[in-house]
Amino acid sequence: MPGAVDADTEETTGKSIAAVERAIDVLLLFGRSGRPDLGVTEIAQELGITKGAVHRILTALRSRRLVAADPATRRYALGPAAVALGRAYLARTDLRMTAAPELRALAAERGETATLSVRRGDTRIYVDQVVPASELRIEVAIGSPYPLHAGASSKAILAFLSDAEIDAYLDRSRLEALTARTVTNAAALRKEIALIRKRGYATSAGERQEGAAAVAAPVLDHDGGVIAVVSLAGPQFRFRQRLTECAPSVLQAARRLSAEFGYGLADAD
Repeated sequence: MPGAVDADTEETTGKSIAAVERAIDVLLLFGRSGRPDLGVTEIAQELGITKGAVHRILTALRSRRLVAADPATRRYALGPAAVALGRAYLARTDLRMTAAPELRALAAERGETATLSVRRGDTRIYVDQVVPASELRIEVAIGSPYPLHAGASSKAILAFLSDAEIDAYLDRSRLEALTARTVTNAAALRKEIALIRKRGYATSAGERQEGAAAVAAPVLDHDGGVIAVVSLAGPQFRFRQRLTECAPSVLQAARRLSAEFGYGLADAD
């Protein structure tokens, strides 16, 4: 009977879709668990499915190298095919293109210049900016290198490097003064780094450029490494008093961009 055949087909299709969804749930669990490997019981409990179903899913995923099993511990981890998928996603995620809408929104919301910076060795360079229509505004030099100890964007990068990287930078670098306000004392800089890490953003007023003030927050990747910095910058006479007020907007933009690059997956629900 045609109706019975259609019903059987729909039931089979529904079961297939459900099986695919469960397999995807297992893969996503590996990505957000924060643990290097998982056992069958852990997966079953966290996803609310039977251990038999977990075994079948893991067998299928292993056959495609999406997960790998440790024969000694009988625990599973993401396999080379899953790693390749992640790399393919990151390779197609252009930083400037991804950040552009956030920069435009920041500049429009706060009426100041929004910038994007990246690290280049012991320096930091601007790679993009969106300037407001205001007659009095800050414009930055794209591509010019600046040291990591001077200015909000530079300090936001420095603060979110590893302790070992910070130590190495301070050991090999002269903390030269770009203006009278540049922090040139290593102990004072370390104290500020601790504050930046605690609150999540850096500020500056006349440290890199006379007459300019800025607030900046880091963009982090899936490993928690800093890959870029978003900032708002404006004339010091106008913007210095607004740094704390504008910090949440900068933080939110940086966090959204960080999520695009995989940061926070281990904490996802």
